Amino acid sequence: MFQAVRGVGAMFLGLQWRLGHMFLFLLNAASLCFIPPFKFKLFVRRIRFFGTRSMVVVIITGAFTGMVLALQVYYSLRKVGSEALLGPLVALSLIRELGPVLSALMITGRAGSALTAEIGIMRISEQIDALFSMALNPLRYLVVPNLVAAVLVFPLLAAIFDIVGIYGGYLVAVKMLGMSEGTYFSQMDHMVEWSDVLMGLYKSLSFGVIVSWICCYKGYHADKSGFGAEGVSKATTDAVVTSSVMILIWDYFLGSVLL
Repeated sequence: MFQAVRGVGAMFLGLQWRLGHMFLFLLNAASLCFIPPFKFKLFVRRIRFFGTRSMVVVIITGAFTGMVLALQVYYSLRKVGSEALLGPLVALSLIRELGPVLSALMITGRAGSALTAEIGIMRISEQIDALFSMALNPLRYLVVPNLVAAVLVFPLLAAIFDIVGIYGGYLVAVKMLGMSEGTYFSQMDHMVEWSDVLMGLYKSLSFGVIVSWICCYKGYHADKSGFGAEGVSKATTDAVVTSSVMILIWDYFLGSVLL
């Protein structure tokens, strides 16, 4: 019994240490965002890395999410004779929840995994140690541009996801199900408010911080996950899984606070 209690206590202490270490990592990186010099060229490259290369998968996911959502919601509303509410319900679902969450998950799978592997390979090949030996702060070169770029790119990609999803729902509702175009868009102006848009914006901003923070941290400490390629692969898997779970958890808590 004593050994079981001791094991549980050691597990919680280890978890607390890891969370504190990750939080200090984020604080150090965030403080460097406001201390010059800022690596603008690296920042532009990271925007392309997170944004441009993820746009195709975000557009495809957004289009089919809106189409599926419109199709399922239409048949549910038809049972109660409220088909006119299809457009607003699709828009609210995408803007408040599905847009920020699904776009963040897609970016995590495409860009977050690559980011963790890239920094992890730099760690095991001693490139990060070389930066230390040249009296350079690796966080300024490897973490800060990714953190700032993610905060900027995530809301933009979520907005693209929302727009594409709304028009994907329009294709299903108007072109396939025979709903009039005016019925689909007319109630959207009245039911979608700025508070709904701001909720999606706040979620996207926070998801950008979460994904870039966790992926950079896991890659930066990939040598602690295992030796060589095994450590990089394990760090990449941990980063994607942890980021995805944290996105869903934080989505619930943020939504419960902002409602």
